[in-house]
Amino acid sequence: MSDVPSLRDRLDAIRGLLADEEVRSISRRYFISNGFDGTLTSIGIVVGAYLSGVTDGLTVITIGLGAAVGLGTSGVWSVWEIERAEKQAELLELERAMLTDLEDTTVQQRRAGARKINAVASGIGPLIGILLPLGPFLGQGIISMLEATLLAIGVGVSVLFTFGAYLGSISKQNWIIAGVRMGLAGLVVAVLNLFLPG
Repeated sequence: MSDVPSLRDRLDAIRGLLADEEVRSISRRYFISNGFDGTLTSIGIVVGAYLSGVTDGLTVITIGLGAAVGLGTSGVWSVWEIERAEKQAELLELERAMLTDLEDTTVQQRRAGARKINAVASGIGPLIGILLPLGPFLGQGIISMLEATLLAIGVGVSVLFTFGAYLGSISKQNWIIAGVRMGLAGLVVAVLNLFLPG
């Protein structure tokens, strides 16, 4: 009989990890934090492109895709390494307390699985944050660059509002106020870009 886990076993393991509040909490933090960074980056790109005289929506999308690749890769890679070190340190601490080697045990496998989920969540956050605000530039030609830029800012602020509202709801705060606080960051970035030289 093969020791390779079946697809059903893998899905069951993922479901079990997603049921773990600690795994969900850490993944949520990485997702929101990197999604926040990605959204602000996207707003900065679209406003900067418009103010620099870019006249083609496809150029803005291409620049945004480059940023998405960079931040997405950064999100996955950095969290993979951070969580690898953290999970290894926790495992060593547990091994010292239990006076036993936990390599290739269920404990070690769960920690490795949690690291993968955390890294994926970390990488998806900035992709969503960057790609959604770029959407209006797909319609450039039907709408002007100014309209696409304003719509992109609106989408970005909406994404930030959604992140904030979600955080507010899970922390039992007023979700509207929490959403407005996060959305405000997008407007601040857009306005600050107006004062850049060039």
